[in-house]
Amino acid sequence: MKPLREVITFSSEFKAAAIFVVPLVLLLCALIVLPILGTYFNSFFSDTGFSARRFIGFGNYVALLNDKGFWQALRFTVLFVLASVPLELALGVAFALLINAESPGRSALRACVLIPWAIPTAISSRTWELIYNYQYGLANYLISLFGFSNAPINWLGTSCGAFFSLVLTEVWKTTPFVAIIVLAGLQSISHDLYAQARIDRANFAQTFVRITLPLIKPAILVALLFRTIDALRVFDVIYVLTRGGPGGATNSLSLYAYKYFLNGDFGYGSAVSAALFLLAMGLSVFYIKAGRLKRSST
Repeated sequence: MKPLREVITFSSEFKAAAIFVVPLVLLLCALIVLPILGTYFNSFFSDTGFSARRFIGFGNYVALLNDKGFWQALRFTVLFVLASVPLELALGVAFALLINAESPGRSALRACVLIPWAIPTAISSRTWELIYNYQYGLANYLISLFGFSNAPINWLGTSCGAFFSLVLTEVWKTTPFVAIIVLAGLQSISHDLYAQARIDRANFAQTFVRITLPLIKPAILVALLFRTIDALRVFDVIYVLTRGGPGGATNSLSLYAYKYFLNGDFGYGSAVSAALFLLAMGLSVFYIKAGRLKRSST
């Protein structure tokens, strides 16, 4: 048996920890767990706001499987993630390396890199909307100035143009977030390792592959996890630039669910939101298990 003094000490420490932990747990339950459970509960009902609310079981989910609009929104969302997140990761690592390097203009470069992330998404999206404007936008002015095209391009008027315009806007906005996380990983690396690499006459590529990259893999995994989840639920940049057009080609799952909520079909909108949550949760579990597998193999 443990001495009475140890039992009392453990009890007091447990109470002290509970004082700080319990309010946080209650707050998380109120702001996250309860809305998620409420969304799933509501997805089992036909709740249009114009008729009596009735239980239909998995009826909304069966309707999702036969909904071409849902599959189109899912396809766009997945392609958007596959196109934007790798670009953000590559550019974020490059900017983090530049900021981390010893150079006279490092502070100014750090401020410039952080500016896009500091601007609210609605404002930056509105700025890019003006850049893509068909008549007086900067994008058409530049392609005309450098002779790439004499006729203006309708950047947001075609499905392909709108897709890549949205990807470019998202990459410009969120690359600094990746750079900050990777920079934190870079600054945790001991300078002695780089000093030894210089003694061994290793070039930049060899140093990056053999020292830098293995040590910043946890930071890269965190950046990938957060950016993938954020890209899956992309809403505001699409809402400002295209509203899901043209012809629903840029409807994300979040925007698709929002349109049903806006039209009063809360049950079906909840089902779309629940499907998006399951997709995000599945990818999160995959990233976490992949990170554990890499650590165990090393």
